[in-house]
This record gives sequence, structure tokens and C-alpha cells, in this order.
Amino acid sequence: MARIYTRTGDKGETGLMDGARVPKDSIRVQAYGNIDELNSVLGLVRSFLTDKELDSLIGELQSDLFIIGAELAMVESDENTTHITSQRILELEKIIDKYQLQLPALKAFILPGGSNAGAALHFARAVARRAERKIVTLRKSEKVNDQLVPYINRLSDLLFVLARVANHREQKTEVQWQTKS
Repeated sequence: MARIYTRTGDKGETGLMDGARVPKDSIRVQAYGNIDELNSVLGLVRSFLTDKELDSLIGELQSDLFIIGAELAMVESDENTTHITSQRILELEKIIDKYQLQLPALKAFILPGGSNAGAALHFARAVARRAERKIVTLRKSEKVNDQLVPYINRLSDLLFVLARVANHREQKTEVQWQTKS
């Protein structure tokens, strides 16, 4: 039986997929760590979903995130093998448009919450925004697939829309943000 622990990271370094060793707090490790966290939050979302259509879509998004995490876990990834392309970003935009048509127009900011799935999707959106910021930081100093930031940006938009869809389908009222008078 293979052990889960290797002890190779006990001194604060980790191995990337291409064999390079880097500090565990490197920007690259933080970037793919945020993607892993986002993927885990989407797993939590799926545990709340009863809607098979949304569950299937989120499963596809999790696969995309697994690919993104793998790309980020290599200093030099082969651009010919990337699956996150401008075409995939256009697909996300079409999905956003499809679901927005099912929702009432926004007239005010809404507070994250609603159903368990809706609230978890709002949480996933916030984690996606953090992941996006970390990838932006990483690409200032290292080569990164140019499509990752736009993809994560659209993904966070999609997660916001899906939170609204989940709440709408479960007939949970969206709470509008209001200033105190």
C-alpha cells in the first residue's frame, strides 16, 4: 500500500508536476491552491444540489478547474495540450446568457445567501475572484496560459448567475442590499 504522506514537504517545499521544487508559499502554489479550494467548494455545492442539470454543469466546471490546477502546477506547460482556450470562454459566456434569461432582472445588489446550494455558489464565486487575483499576480512574474484569467473571470460571473438560478428554482427570495437610513 502506498502511503499518502511522503515527508518531502516537511521543510516547507513542494514538488510541481514537472519535478521542480518550490517553496510552499510561492505565488504559483498559492494560485493552484486557490483553484483546488474552488474545486472543493464546488464539490460542496454539488452535495446540496437536487437539480441534475446544474449538478452536471458544475461537474464540467470541476473538470476544467482540475485542468487549470494541473497547468498551474507546472512551470512550463505545453501550450498545445491546454484545454482552457478562448473557445471555452465563449462557451461559458453562452451558458451565462442562457441562465440569465431564466432570471428576473437585477434591480439592486443582492446579499449572498438563499438556499444551501445558492449560498455555497455565492461562496464559490468569492473564492473564484480570489483565485483570479492570485493568477493575475503570478502572471506578472511567470508565464501563464493567457486564457486562465478570462476563464476564471467568466467562471465567477457564471457562479453568481448559478447562485441566483439555484435560489430561484428553490423559490428562495434574494435579499437586496440596502443602506441604513
